[in-house]
Amino acid sequence: MNKKLSNQNIQEKSNLNRKVSQYMSVNLLILDELIKLPLACKLMNEKHKDEIIVRDKTGKLTGIVTDEDILKNIGESHIRSSRTTLGDIMQFPLIGVKHNESLEKALDVMIEKKIRKLVVYSDNDEIIGMIYYDVIQDIVHPIIVNSKHPIFRSILWNLATILQFAGVLMIIPSFLSTLLGETDVATGIFLMSTTLLISGFLLNSYGERNNLGLRGMAILVFSSFIILVLFGTIPYLYLNPYHSQSFVDLFSNSFFSSTAGFTTAGISLFAKPETLPQSFTFFRGFSQFVGGLSFIYLIMTAFYPEKKLNSMRGFISGEIPKLRELFSTITIVFTIYALIIAGFLFYFGERNFIDDVSIAMSTLSTGGFVPNSDILSTLTPPEYIILFVGMILGSLPFGFHYGFIRTKFLSIKITKEVGVYFIVLITGIVLFIPFMNSSILDSAFTVISTSTTTGFQVIDLGTLNQSQMILLTFLMIIGGCGFSTAGGLKIFRLIHLFNIKKFIRKSKTLTENNKKEIITSLILLLLLPSIPFVVALHLSSLGNDFYDSYFEAIGAITTAGIGTGIINIDLDAFTKILVSFLMILGRLEVLVLIYIFLPKLM
Repeated sequence: MNKKLSNQNIQEKSNLNRKVSQYMSVNLLILDELIKLPLACKLMNEKHKDEIIVRDKTGKLTGIVTDEDILKNIGESHIRSSRTTLGDIMQFPLIGVKHNESLEKALDVMIEKKIRKLVVYSDNDEIIGMIYYDVIQDIVHPIIVNSKHPIFRSILWNLATILQFAGVLMIIPSFLSTLLGETDVATGIFLMSTTLLISGFLLNSYGERNNLGLRGMAILVFSSFIILVLFGTIPYLYLNPYHSQSFVDLFSNSFFSSTAGFTTAGISLFAKPETLPQSFTFFRGFSQFVGGLSFIYLIMTAFYPEKKLNSMRGFISGEIPKLRELFSTITIVFTIYALIIAGFLFYFGERNFIDDVSIAMSTLSTGGFVPNSDILSTLTPPEYIILFVGMILGSLPFGFHYGFIRTKFLSIKITKEVGVYFIVLITGIVLFIPFMNSSILDSAFTVISTSTTTGFQVIDLGTLNQSQMILLTFLMIIGGCGFSTAGGLKIFRLIHLFNIKKFIRKSKTLTENNKKEIITSLILLLLLPSIPFVVALHLSSLGNDFYDSYFEAIGAITTAGIGTGIINIDLDAFTKILVSFLMILGRLEVLVLIYIFLPKLM
């Protein structure tokens, strides 16, 4: 034990001996001292910075203003922000360290001066960067945590919280099935809910409440989805709606269906879902709704400070203002959306309201589960339009919906992304319709369902020619907008790829965030088409056409869920589990594994 602690101390000391220049941020926001606070706040928000280096009239960098300084001074009754300049509230002189100093030296200065950031000077005493306390902490923290608070205990505590919240949420479908008198369904879902709650409380007793670093968060997100999917198999295992004879088949079918729900891939093993109890089809739609609204991230935002959440943005993607408030608002907004869509479907259709709610949740979550097999073949024109709107709403950024309630947060970047998405959508419809023998509504429905990665199918995709399948494949890979319920590469990443020339030429106009997004986009652009290739080879080895197999594998990793019928209940257990993990990787955008195994790459 002493030897282990000694090795940890050596590792910690080695980390602190690294040079400041290796970890400093060179993306500085420098403004003149005469800039007024409203403009300064706007620029800080646009540049995603928490501090401003202040320049005097001679061009010399003399002081610093942090977000805390601005909030403190705006809160003073005698301060008028419209007339207050940066020079009025800046802290000076600037405190810093040389670029070739050690992290230990920087940490000592921060502790001595009771500050959390230092400017970094070159050999010529020019300011070339900024080093942050949180950055040094993340480098040293894993070693400290391993010796005092093992990281797995922090993961256990966070995981316990997620399981408890999931257990509470699953009481809703359990309660509905009880009201409908479907006791078997109620028992199965109640077992899931109870098991989630008990497991959460048990893990709480072993865990410790501590914030996680980037890798820890990645492990938490990945393990949360796996465990949530595993617990989601309980109602399927209890009911055995597949009439499986062996436990291996029953488990693989249940795991597949649970995965298709929580990942919003929506690939169904039920040819006749109308044979299922009504509350069970509601449970399937509800699981998609929970997974589509990024439930895990919702819970994490309840326990992490806003600054810490910035490191999560790689997982959830896109321009996201006020993350914690956004999640709670979107949960309410999407619930209202679901009830409105269900109400319209009930008014224009001939189904019962519970089935309409189920399909509304599948639509908004871009999931694709349907309550009965012929529901899409009996749609009326008004119902087509309703589902068009629902699918598109689900594929737009959460920040876009939030912007209509908090209009000042409807940023130009979000509206630009939405505009590009509609261009992609309309182009896909224009290219697809002329070559189809089906009706215009069915053709447009197919493109929208594919582009939003919803996965509703109203035509037999096995009858499409190769060009049409390639078009749909591209639409699936592109996917919807960033930080929505849709899957795929995401439009905002596609926009970042337009800056690839600037990235190659190392243009100074690109911020560090821009560079990271371009790297992320390139990685996903490589992985999204290539990972399904392996699964397609396996499916084709079972006697299926390779092109059809690849199309279905793409449908799984992009969580679109559309296909030609290769992925069905007759597949062997191994293949179903393999496709299930493909869906999970797609929902987590593959990035989580990169953060776990290659965090320095990001």
